[in-house]
Amino acid sequence: MDVHKEPSPDHPITLSAAEGRVRALYQGHEIADSVNAIRLSEADYQPVWYFPRKDVAMGFFGRTDRDTRCPYKGRASYFTIRRDGVISENAAWSYEEPYPAMEAIKGHVAFYPDAVEIHQTEEARATPSPDAVVLHTDDGAGVSQREPWRPTTEGPA
Repeated sequence: MDVHKEPSPDHPITLSAAEGRVRALYQGHEIADSVNAIRLSEADYQPVWYFPRKDVAMGFFGRTDRDTRCPYKGRASYFTIRRDGVISENAAWSYEEPYPAMEAIKGHVAFYPDAVEIHQTEEARATPSPDAVVLHTDDGAGVSQREPWRPTTEGPA
């Protein structure tokens, strides 16, 4: 039987919107980048960033059989991250149908800090300027004038 508890002064949970950009790096590769991440602070635990799924490279994730239940948030589903031959089992989780008090994290993904590095900056999500686009074009010798941009797709087509 599920035990459902509400956050309280004895077990506070606060949700706050990111002030700027939050990125998640896995093995040095960006797997999440958002200006809409949510910081969840719960009781005495370390804060956790929840990224909207649309801002996560879900093509590198596979759902696992693991699930857990939190009396305050609901049932969590887990994901394994696979990238460049490196596999981290159950490195991310999501509350698909959280309890009403935690509705804001529905459809968001969080990461274990031992698997993914989280970086927060005050800058907004980068949008390339027209000048940057020109510098990423061929310089006439068949070579880009700058380092390649990170991929804009979530996985192989």
